[in-house]
Amino acid sequence: MRLFIVILITILCGNAITVCSQPEGNSENVWSLQRCVQYALTHNISIRRDSLNARLARYTLLQSQLSQLPSLNVNGSYGKNLGRSINPATNQFVDASYNFANLSGNSNLLLFGWMQVRNTIARNRYLLDAALADLDQLKDDISVNVATAFLTALLAKEQVNVSANQVKLTQEQYKQTKAFADAGRLPELNVAQLESQLATDSANLVNSIAGYNSAILDLKTLLNLDFATSLDLQTPQVGSQDQLNVSVMQPDEIFKEARTHFGSIKGSQMRVRSAEKGLAAAKGGLYPQLSLGYQVGSIYASNYQTVSTVPSGLYSRPYYIQDTIANTPIFGPAQSIPITTFTTTPFNDQLSNNFRQSVFLGVNIPLFNGWQSQYALRQARINLDRQRLEEYNAELTLKQKVYKAHNDAINAIQKYNAAKRADDAATRALEYASKRYDLGLTSTVDLLVTKNQQFAAASNMVSAKYDLIFKLKVIDYYLGKELKL
Repeated sequence: MRLFIVILITILCGNAITVCSQPEGNSENVWSLQRCVQYALTHNISIRRDSLNARLARYTLLQSQLSQLPSLNVNGSYGKNLGRSINPATNQFVDASYNFANLSGNSNLLLFGWMQVRNTIARNRYLLDAALADLDQLKDDISVNVATAFLTALLAKEQVNVSANQVKLTQEQYKQTKAFADAGRLPELNVAQLESQLATDSANLVNSIAGYNSAILDLKTLLNLDFATSLDLQTPQVGSQDQLNVSVMQPDEIFKEARTHFGSIKGSQMRVRSAEKGLAAAKGGLYPQLSLGYQVGSIYASNYQTVSTVPSGLYSRPYYIQDTIANTPIFGPAQSIPITTFTTTPFNDQLSNNFRQSVFLGVNIPLFNGWQSQYALRQARINLDRQRLEEYNAELTLKQKVYKAHNDAINAIQKYNAAKRADDAATRALEYASKRYDLGLTSTVDLLVTKNQQFAAASNMVSAKYDLIFKLKVIDYYLGKELKL
């Protein structure tokens, strides 16, 4: 049993050393908070998805801007008519089959539309700004989430270190007690009690290592990092100046600073302006629109023929007429016989001959369209009221979070200072108890009680330390500072 405990402790301490050690020569394996945040901003799937949304908003704005240009369309058709129909080239009824082609083009330019297009462009521009603000907000949120996971992993790492130190200390006391028991200075009961404590400390170490491995996996998942990648965390130090800065700052100051750069506030403000422009565009849909149009076209028919008459070059025999007065024949001159030919007009000639064009001004007056314009106007008004409410809610939510974060940071400072004093006192008490135990002035039970109290105090101090670091990073988050340690 004792050999098994020794082997188990050796293995656990080896794992704890592996967990807590950081290779100084290989900086690629050492990850600081800043490096984790930058990696997450590049590889996080949610950020990449929102980046696509921002691109779509940019294309929507570009499309609305290009809608100011004249429209240009070209149409063409080719087919065959069978039976009685109207020849498109001659507009006459024909009872025959023929091939036909129709080519046309048109262009339209909106001259005046009550600023409907311009307001639509402004609305899409604000929507793009809102999408970019949402992307910035998501990046900030991801940064905070990474900081939370990073500090959670650091806390788990420190817990492994604390548990390993407890195991090491208990193991040394166990060896000393075993030696005293073999020499007859202490009873075997003391050895059994330390064996039990050593098993308890070993179980705590196992739980700490498991918690650390779980925290590392959570951090890798958030970073979208390959699980096989080595990840050694850089341990920070708590700065007293940061504590002083938080202590003297008022929450209203933090809120005013956060309000100027926070993505959720900017996004809500841009959506309110976008809704205002959307309302103006909807109002423009109630009024007439003036446009300028231009059309061109031509047609072709395979049975469209050109009639031509040319002299044959041959002359007829002389003919005569009866002179009614003299009753004698009179020979007239010889006459040429004309030749009439029918030829199909070529395709290019028909297109040229049938070419037509027109320029016109058009007015579109929306008299009745199933209340679509009225519905769009009412919908735009409701959307504006909703966006104003969302803006107020965003500011209220931010103010509540800032005040809570400031209060949490003040409490975290006090908790950390108290936990540090308790840890110092518990460490000194354990030193005195160990010396008294070595001299045989205190029992094993009293020593173990003091040792457990010191372990609890050390764990609480580590927890309070990283809780304070996190609370300070939250304040930096609201102040718009870069999250780094």
